[in-house]
Amino acid sequence: MTDKLLVCTDLDRTLIPNGPQSESAGAREHFAHLAARPEVTLAYVSGRHRALVEKAITNYCLPKPDFVIGDVGTTIYHVGPEQQWIKQEAWEEEISVDWAGKSHADIKLLLNGVKDLRLQERSKQNKHKLSYYVPLQSNRERLSAIINRRFEEKGIKASLIWSIDEPVGIGLLDILPARASKHHAIEALMRLHGFCYENTVFCGDSGNDLEVLASPIPAVLVANAQPVVREFALQRAHALGCEQQLYIAKGGFKGMNGNYSAGMLEGIAHYHPNTLAWMGFGDMQMEASQ
Repeated sequence: MTDKLLVCTDLDRTLIPNGPQSESAGAREHFAHLAARPEVTLAYVSGRHRALVEKAITNYCLPKPDFVIGDVGTTIYHVGPEQQWIKQEAWEEEISVDWAGKSHADIKLLLNGVKDLRLQERSKQNKHKLSYYVPLQSNRERLSAIINRRFEEKGIKASLIWSIDEPVGIGLLDILPARASKHHAIEALMRLHGFCYENTVFCGDSGNDLEVLASPIPAVLVANAQPVVREFALQRAHALGCEQQLYIAKGGFKGMNGNYSAGMLEGIAHYHPNTLAWMGFGDMQMEASQ
């Protein structure tokens, strides 16, 4: 029996139905029903910065979160009952060590002249996140080798997070302090607020979720994820011995298609069957195999 549960979820194309696939009617309402339970702590884990997270909450009528891990894990906010956003400064101090005293501007200067890297807009940058657009046909392995070599020479420890903006058809690269990933930020949130693997679930869909999807944190990959993400997630989970901590939504749960929040509900119920009673389905019986 789950007496408390931390639900961490990506936003775009996971909870937010802004991909090309269809959303099951009522799925977001059932997720909101779950999130409203006093046993549930809700954390949004997104590449978006604060203003874009707030915009998404309004535009898509999303439940108000208790925490927001933003900017691909470089910021953590506690969201109070009056919607005060309180930045967790200790987290930024912790991750800053990895950049060996170098600033955002210093890191950017080190990468001047690297072919195929095009700086993203200022609004998509922050103190500990340097973001680029990269053509889809670029050789990621070659680029990663060039970037890592330059960083190693300066004693910089960084994570390179690759993903794709599917609607626009462009590759994305976020360069972060090594411990500033979504995975490490979720682990920090768990540690600070008394959660463990047994009462935490993460939901995601894309390349910048892979580190969490293939970790010891129980994770859900929604059915609308790209096949390449599904393949990489399975490979990495197998390599790390975490196959049992990765659930891939299939659809069929409560007659829904497994996309977006329907897949989230399916996966959460897989790990914690008692939460079915918290989702607002009444006395209906579980239709998906566990």
